[in-house]
Amino acid sequence: MLLAIDVGNTNIVYGVYRDGKLVCHWRTATDRQKTAEEYSLMWYHFSQFYGLPVGDVQAVALASVVPPLTPILTAAVRELFKVEPLVVGPGVKTGMPIRFDNPREVGADRILNGVAAYELYGGPAIVVDFGTATTFDAISEAGEYVGGAIAPGIGISTEALFYHAAKLPRVELVRPRSVIGKNTVACMQAGIMYGFIGQVEGIVSRMKKELGAGAVVVATGGLAGLIAPETEAIDHLNPWLTLEGLRIVYERNK
Repeated sequence: MLLAIDVGNTNIVYGVYRDGKLVCHWRTATDRQKTAEEYSLMWYHFSQFYGLPVGDVQAVALASVVPPLTPILTAAVRELFKVEPLVVGPGVKTGMPIRFDNPREVGADRILNGVAAYELYGGPAIVVDFGTATTFDAISEAGEYVGGAIAPGIGISTEALFYHAAKLPRVELVRPRSVIGKNTVACMQAGIMYGFIGQVEGIVSRMKKELGAGAVVVATGGLAGLIAPETEAIDHLNPWLTLEGLRIVYERNK
């Protein structure tokens, strides 16, 4: 089995693959204070909970946008699974040329999203990842990563609103009944929901003018399921796109 680990700023997402199929996944908070031993113990308990013998994990692929955690997680992998993880970064073969001013600036998760989107859906492609930041990544028809856009994520944007506006309460992020709210909570939900939908539609539309109108649009990330069903700008919803990218890149490097 392959364990894929996607380390984000807010959450770490895990996926277990058997014969190329995702058989199990879970999500934990990203904790920069945990030691390698603490991560090992946590993983052991998760493996027991899901009935996955630790000894069945024969390979680990890891991508991280939190550099201080990478050596800690690498040590935890060695300790628990007794294997050397494939850490996606410079020097790892992804199969995707990066047409960026400085390729090292592009986060591993964005490259993995592009690799998976192109492999699964073809190109040109646009990936919208609803994470701590909302990222838009453009893949050419030839399978090249050509750039993208980064916007504040839904979570941190709404937190900033609650923090700076004393009279506005925290609200649940759900689909409002109408774009015209009849109370403060409904007004906030409408503004948040349709504001981010408008952002996605606007950026995707402009990217398509540069990539080509036939570009396929794929949504992923923790809040993708909230936004994707509400807009025709998104063609596919794949919450595990980054994990799929890890699987594909591992196969290309093993």
